[in-house]
Amino acid sequence: MRTIDITTTQNVTIQYELADLKDRFLAWLIDIIVMSVSLGILSVAFFLIFEGERAFTYFQYLLILPILLFYSLVSEILMDGQSLGKKALKLRIVKLNGRQPSLSDYLFRWAFRGLDIYFSVGALGSVLISSSTRAQRMGDIVSNTAVVRTQPQLDFKLNDIMRINTMDNYEPKYPDVRRFSEDDMLLVKQTIERARKYPNASHKKAVALMVEKLCNEMGIAQPTGDHLSFLRNLVSDYIVLTR
Repeated sequence: MRTIDITTTQNVTIQYELADLKDRFLAWLIDIIVMSVSLGILSVAFFLIFEGERAFTYFQYLLILPILLFYSLVSEILMDGQSLGKKALKLRIVKLNGRQPSLSDYLFRWAFRGLDIYFSVGALGSVLISSSTRAQRMGDIVSNTAVVRTQPQLDFKLNDIMRINTMDNYEPKYPDVRRFSEDDMLLVKQTIERARKYPNASHKKAVALMVEKLCNEMGIAQPTGDHLSFLRNLVSDYIVLTR
């Protein structure tokens, strides 16, 4: 799974998992189904109101074309970088400079959909997403955006587990860590990695807040030593106790 680091305007670096071609195709397919079902429902109501050839002409220009042309643009603007398909698969459009995507960014992405998807029968978009380091189609490149996962998909790596299992007589120090979910521990692990890679004040503060929150949840006193060592111990304990 490819990842990307984005530094926000608050100087906090966040690591995202990039959406791959399969994720984006499934999101697009869900959107197609949503549009088809919507048009089917609207057509019943429409033809009850209008009759004859005029009804089909109105239906074509007042409903079919606007929905097919503007569904992705309007939904991504109104839903903060998501369509219904992206939302279902927990995907979102983000700006690579850490800012919120603007209206012009969404317009650029929408304008290049024809080239990326429809005129090339999806070939251009597929090649670019599969081969580019940031999994970007042409619309993403022009608008300086990427499509990422809002929820991590990565599980603990095998070497994380093997490293713990090879420790002789390892005894967990914090048994209450089992109350947390695997997503919680993945977030802890990612925070450790970001703090190690970017040792600035913002990440140190994020680590301190995380330690405070975890200790409060487990009902234990906050450690007086290195916070990162404490978080590493929690991850190790979690792996041992839940595997």
